[in-house]
Amino acid sequence: MIVVVSGNPRPGSRTRHLADAVGAALAERIGPAKPRTVDVAELGVGLLQPGDAAVAEAVAALRGASLLVVATPTYKGSYTGVLKVLIDQLPAEGLRDIPAVTVVTAGVRPQAEAAERHLRELLGELKAALVEPGLAVTEAELADIDATVAGYVRGLALQSRG
Repeated sequence: MIVVVSGNPRPGSRTRHLADAVGAALAERIGPAKPRTVDVAELGVGLLQPGDAAVAEAVAALRGASLLVVATPTYKGSYTGVLKVLIDQLPAEGLRDIPAVTVVTAGVRPQAEAAERHLRELLGELKAALVEPGLAVTEAELADIDATVAGYVRGLALQSRG
């Protein structure tokens, strides 16, 4: 199953909308199952409470994914802290061999590309099989999400596992 992770701390964000669009486009391309979305905004304070059932379920979804789409807005030149809090709950090498697509939004291209590199490094530390290239989107490109996503997904050479 494709699992989409939205790392924006605000519910209903444009980052989530973009991430869901990427997940849906990938599902159309590689498999009929509808993607599952894990939204850190919905996990809320549970991210900071040991043993939270919703967080444990989210972590299990990440570990069981056939393909991950991990999205974040750029905060202070990198991914969001709440996304890091979720990711930190994975064990060492907890994404081993799971294909992962990175999706980053930012005001300008250099910020988007820098944050995408940081996210790629984080997922690489967990041994995810990173899909090249990641998607770095500027505010201006968010105006036509469908065209941005279609062009990006069309250019990917990937297969999900399992």
